Amino acid sequence: MSATTVDERLLETSPLRKLLGRPELGSVVGAIAVFVFFAFVADGFLRASSLSTVLYASSTIGIMAVPVALLMIGGEFDLSAGVLVTSSALVSSMFSYQLTANVWVGVGVSLLVTLAIGAFNGIMLTRTKLPSFIITLGTFLMLTGMNLGFTKLIDGTVSTKSISDMEGFPSAHDVFASTLTVGDVDFKVTILWWLGLVALASWILLRTRAGNWIFAVGGNQEAARAVGVPVTKTKIGLYMGVGLGAWISGQHLLFSFDVVQSGEGVGNELIYIIAAVIGGCLITGGYGSAVGSAVGAFIFGMTSKGIVFAEWNPDWFKFFLGAMLLLATLLNAWVRKRAEATK
Repeated sequence: MSATTVDERLLETSPLRKLLGRPELGSVVGAIAVFVFFAFVADGFLRASSLSTVLYASSTIGIMAVPVALLMIGGEFDLSAGVLVTSSALVSSMFSYQLTANVWVGVGVSLLVTLAIGAFNGIMLTRTKLPSFIITLGTFLMLTGMNLGFTKLIDGTVSTKSISDMEGFPSAHDVFASTLTVGDVDFKVTILWWLGLVALASWILLRTRAGNWIFAVGGNQEAARAVGVPVTKTKIGLYMGVGLGAWISGQHLLFSFDVVQSGEGVGNELIYIIAAVIGGCLITGGYGSAVGSAVGAFIFGMTSKGIVFAEWNPDWFKFFLGAMLLLATLLNAWVRKRAEATK
């Protein structure tokens, strides 16, 4: 090596290069564009009460988008995430009602069940070596049938019995479905759950050894295994993380309405994946961020509620969501190429 050659690891990275290297840059640009657009075309969009509604809609998607994004960074998918939310609520409700137990007992059992289902997905994936698409599609179909079958078998209908008069319901409602008033504006507690998960996931990805493992297994699984990364444990942990998110979302669903329809949740798994992709996660894994998933969920919330505030036909919502997915993916790809070109 010549005397003038400098190790590139010792070179200072410019702020512009750092900015271009952020996975969520494209989604932030998109979020600003969507916000400005609806601020002009939708009367009342900028009202504090309207923004709280947007944040609530975003949080219900964002709570699941965070662990789904981590799973995608790890190179895998979970098509059962949507119905798992409903399974979480059903287990909590039916267990509490049938045993006339304090609802917190049902909440605890639901947590164990959802974590077990997540672990099942991870174990099946790592043991069988089948694609996660096949494994979780099978879990999706099984949970869809079990949700309906067990609910009709136990309760005789497609919905659970009301548990609003049971012991522990008020405190559980406060934790999972309460409303916080700041000034004259009401905010749902799910917003706090969402922000907390984003902070926790960001810390895991950027400040812990586990975060390095997640990026490693998503980038090149065999290379990661060769350098000692516990690939199996990492992937099982990621699927259990999706189970944790499903548990939180399921408890919110239950304690918001005190009854659960067994057919809910089908199709939501695609929305979680869309939020993560809009937020900068690559389909191929190894790239993305928790903050990006939050921005993707925020774009979803702005679009779903902005169309209502603009008094447009809500049938157009899926069109706008699809268009944003394509535009965000193209923008993210361009930003990544620019970042690599500046290295």
